[in-house]
Amino acid sequence: MANGRIRPGRKRVIRLALSLAGLLGLALATFLVADHGAAAILAAMMAIGWGLAAVTAFHLAPMMLANLSWRELLPREGRPGALALLWIRWIRESVNTLLPVAQLGGDLVCARLVYLRGVPAVSAIGSMVVDLTVSVLTQLAFVALGLALLLQRSLDPAVVAVVWSVAAGMGILLAAMAAFMLVQRIGMFDIAIRIGGGLLGSGALARLGATAAEIDAAIRALYRDKRAFWTAMAWRLADWIAGAGEIWLIMYFLGKPVGVGEALILESLGTGVRSAAFLVPGAIGVLEASFIVFGGLFGISAADSLALALAKRVRELLLGLPGLLAWQLAEGRRIWLRRREPPA
Repeated sequence: MANGRIRPGRKRVIRLALSLAGLLGLALATFLVADHGAAAILAAMMAIGWGLAAVTAFHLAPMMLANLSWRELLPREGRPGALALLWIRWIRESVNTLLPVAQLGGDLVCARLVYLRGVPAVSAIGSMVVDLTVSVLTQLAFVALGLALLLQRSLDPAVVAVVWSVAAGMGILLAAMAAFMLVQRIGMFDIAIRIGGGLLGSGALARLGATAAEIDAAIRALYRDKRAFWTAMAWRLADWIAGAGEIWLIMYFLGKPVGVGEALILESLGTGVRSAAFLVPGAIGVLEASFIVFGGLFGISAADSLALALAKRVRELLLGLPGLLAWQLAEGRRIWLRRREPPA
């Protein structure tokens, strides 16, 4: 790195790796659709029909719960309104879902947008880091809940094998999160700048009116605010649980209804796989394959499992593409207004 920035060569390698992972995932998804009968999967998707509109509208509920979680971590004075924060959350999710950014680019966009809305850079960046931590910790709890419910239903060897596989992946993620939280406690941004600038160099932070020490202090202060932290955790866990409603709705419109418990198990396992496959854009291919395995535990056919996964993809596109457009329009408007300003 030079001058606190990632070298162009390394950027190209990262982009190439993410693009290659995405292409391999797309190839896997295409193979699965062809192997399990494209006609049967298309028929299942047609059966869902306009139910996809209801599924898309329902997703606003988990988004609002996630938004309430993040809101707890922002300073009360000067905090953007609920609708403005929901708009930023929508863009954040759109970027993380549809762009090859390893599910992190949206968080950086989010911090930038909330900063442009008047939140100090220290608070914007600090809240982003703690919100990411809250998201992963509650996701681990949600996956653990799903695994416990799955074991309660059956101790079949196939079920136990799935539980062990998912638990192993979540164990690795838990260890990574423990290390991440330790680094935050020591001084994440100070360490990043000392070893070469990280994603944000000291010069870039200075232009935002912040220092690494101030951001690290803000992060530690958020963890000390037990009420805000645990309230954020509660809202975020509610968000993960509410996401099971999406699977319940899809299966209902598919004409193959499942119980609330089954929907919760499928959603929890799916989110766990998605996190484990974070380097694959949108976990494309990986998520589809996992739903075939998980759906099979409940007697759901491979075609219906793929229809379930693809219905979730369609929902992501229906919400995500307008979100990306809204982001670009906002950035374009900001640039246009800046160019219209008279020279100093």
